Amino acid sequence: MEFDDMKKIWDTQNNEPLYAVNETALHHRILSKKRKGFHITNISEWLSVLVYGGTACFIFGVNFYKQSGNVWMYVLAAWMLGSALYTLVSRIRRIRGERQFDRTMNGDLAHAISVAAYQVRLSFLMRWNILPMGLLTVLSVLDNGKSVWVAVGVLVFFVISYYAGGWEHNIYKNRKHELEVLQNKLESC
Repeated sequence: MEFDDMKKIWDTQNNEPLYAVNETALHHRILSKKRKGFHITNISEWLSVLVYGGTACFIFGVNFYKQSGNVWMYVLAAWMLGSALYTLVSRIRRIRGERQFDRTMNGDLAHAISVAAYQVRLSFLMRWNILPMGLLTVLSVLDNGKSVWVAVGVLVFFVISYYAGGWEHNIYKNRKHELEVLQNKLESC
């Protein structure tokens, strides 16, 4: 049996060419990855806004009602409030930018890549945000007259957090890379 004969039999059985891409399944896969990216991004944004904003208000409140206010704690509260506002403004910009993508398979893929790139950038900034927060916290602990070992313990906590943030950041980079590889494969076909 010739190859062409086998191909004709296959085509008549499935009504699809032998080497065809199932566009419907591919589009569903892209939509699934897009929804997953949106979900993770929304959670990351809201957690950042709520945790940074809530912690900033708490630190400011406690420090304000304490008799000997710590300047470093005020600076930390301001930094965290600024981080919460930055995340909120970035979220608003991201949501406004969603209108530029069409709802085709390529448009959905470009949209998913855009969200993944945003998530990579957000995780990068939040990872580096650990450094000033850690420094301000250590300075506050030392300014309050606590033991150097307490400051070392706080510093170790922030170093571990920084490395955990790197692990998380690499996960987001890999997800973005998978989408870019898929886009390159689709463009080459």
